[in-house]
Amino acid sequence: MALLGQAALAMWWDMAPDVRSDFEDWHSHEHFPERMGIPGFRRGTRWRSASGGGGIFVMYELEAHETLSSAHYLARLNQPTPWSARMMPHHRNMVRSQCRVLASQGTGLAANALTVRLSPAEGRADALHQSLAGLIAALPMRPGLTGAHLLRHEAPAIAVTTEQKIRGGDQFADWVLVVPGYDLHALRNLAEAELSGPSLVGLGAAPSLVHGLYALSHSAVPADVA
Repeated sequence: MALLGQAALAMWWDMAPDVRSDFEDWHSHEHFPERMGIPGFRRGTRWRSASGGGGIFVMYELEAHETLSSAHYLARLNQPTPWSARMMPHHRNMVRSQCRVLASQGTGLAANALTVRLSPAEGRADALHQSLAGLIAALPMRPGLTGAHLLRHEAPAIAVTTEQKIRGGDQFADWVLVVPGYDLHALRNLAEAELSGPSLVGLGAAPSLVHGLYALSHSAVPADVA
């Protein structure tokens, strides 16, 4: 499996330009080390909108889905540092998916990534899963691409956390496709062809899909920040 574990935490939000510098300082120098110190966190990556907008995509690769409800992780979510508490309200339009990894091929890192947030249409989950699994097996070897990963949201049975309360509540993406690649044009073409809205609807997805193209900003594993 390409991703480092059986689960992943995938998040998207918007960040205003006037707090971007403070956010990146906090996220790289306090938040990544904090999260990578939690047992079960295997790798964290932060990406910014490839178009230069305010969009952020962050993914944490986890040893197991149970990491999301572990005592160590909940302690951090319910006792944010002063810097974290100051940054949380700036995570606008937060989408936070707590996922099991359904399929993963290739590598998890590259200069760019395409993400697709989607849901299966009524009665089409199995057909969509099968079709996407076939695509994921083939995509990593295409020119410009390096990997492909399918995630499915499954919320752990925990109470709303302090960080969520500060943000004012989170949305979630039901299923998540992540395709990293070294060629942004190849990813853009993929988003307009096989992973376009009409193509995915034809495979069994509901019409409400959200595509995003991102550039890698920072990545860390526990040994990097120990």
